[in-house]
Amino acid sequence: METKKQKTLKGSFSLCGKGLHTGLSLTVTFNPAPENTGYRIQRIDLDGEPIIDAKAENVTDTQRGTVLAKGEVRVSTVEHGLAALYALGIDNCLIQVNGPEFPILDGSAAMYVDKILGVGIEEQNAPKDYYIIRKKIEVKDDESGSCITLLPDDEFSITAMCNFESKFISSQFATLDDITLFKDEIAPARTFVFVRDIEPLLKANLIKGGDMDNAIVIYERQITQEQLDKLADLLKVPHMDATKLGYIQHKPLVWDNECTRHKLLDIIGDMALIGKPIKGRIIATRPGHTINNRFARLVRKEIRKHEIQAPIYDPNEEPIMDNIRIRELLPHRYPMQLVDKVIALGPNSIVGIKNVTSNEPFFTGHFPQEPVMPGVLMVEAMAQCGGLLVLNTLEEPERWSSYFMKIDDVKFRQKVVPGDTLLFRVELLHPVRHGISSMKGYMFVGDTVVAEATFTAQIVKNK
Repeated sequence: METKKQKTLKGSFSLCGKGLHTGLSLTVTFNPAPENTGYRIQRIDLDGEPIIDAKAENVTDTQRGTVLAKGEVRVSTVEHGLAALYALGIDNCLIQVNGPEFPILDGSAAMYVDKILGVGIEEQNAPKDYYIIRKKIEVKDDESGSCITLLPDDEFSITAMCNFESKFISSQFATLDDITLFKDEIAPARTFVFVRDIEPLLKANLIKGGDMDNAIVIYERQITQEQLDKLADLLKVPHMDATKLGYIQHKPLVWDNECTRHKLLDIIGDMALIGKPIKGRIIATRPGHTINNRFARLVRKEIRKHEIQAPIYDPNEEPIMDNIRIRELLPHRYPMQLVDKVIALGPNSIVGIKNVTSNEPFFTGHFPQEPVMPGVLMVEAMAQCGGLLVLNTLEEPERWSSYFMKIDDVKFRQKVVPGDTLLFRVELLHPVRHGISSMKGYMFVGDTVVAEATFTAQIVKNK
């Protein structure tokens, strides 16, 4: 069982450019951050240099971009930079910006990706905390026809389907089955705008920094030459022939479905606000920042309900350790052997199983009319699983035993009764030193945590 580690940047980098909506000259700097920091954005141009946590519930506006806020402090157009961090596996980053939005750059995430790869990625000590999708999660907007569905999958993947009601890009889809392809297949996709939307956006005090170098511009409904000249003057771009419909940005399309690829990029940026990398497949129909944020909030709600996720258990899979191997490592015998098999084992963690039956001897007196597994044996079972983790690394493990030295933070959340299948997940908190090991153990029935404890044990050679 390979445990992936959290990652951060090896060093800092900066990007400069104008803001899409404000037109201001801006600099954004991405910095390494300690383990378990997540993504945090700091407004270094304001008194006190306030910090906003990049979390879905801090999104206050989704009109033509994602806006994060804390009180009166706001920062917008964060999705491209966050998408690059998420796709490249960066878990912890402090982002500093000297204004109210990130620079738009070329309208894509390509420059962020190039800078991240240029400065390098560093592995940290803490384990990467994935949220594994176990059941379908979905959010719909009947009015717009938007829908985002998240399904179980072994890794992260995403499909976006769009209908723009335009003869140039009526229906498109884009898929990313392998997140490692983000750099080449998704990151260069640029943001886009229809000419018909430009005037309303300008009236809304937006896209002051928009031009034909940082967006795909789609002219598909003819207007008068006078109207088009007026828009060109507002955007400070040359006049164009009002009779020529099509794409009018300077750089041609990279792909025919570049607009939908950019929608997919935006989804990844908004999913970064979930706060954990996920393992699941996203299927998005007519996505946009509004429904993206509704969906990210829903997933965060699910995460809070299942803060500690149970290991995945397939009873058909061959165990890593069977009952015979366990007896070779542990000195415990009936009725005190409380681990039946081990289904996953890594250098710092282990997952074990116990099937609780009505024949357990302790049920005779605990309690005859309502059999309940004693809490002390629940802790003992987790500790035995931890003992298997550390004893498995020793030569001649049968000549060693592990003994409790300390038990802390014990919590019993639900009783265990005959018929329950217990899943133990035990993790080393620190490397074993001088024969002393500290571990955190969780016990699950189904997806529910029924007990947890932190314990310290000493490994002693038998006499």
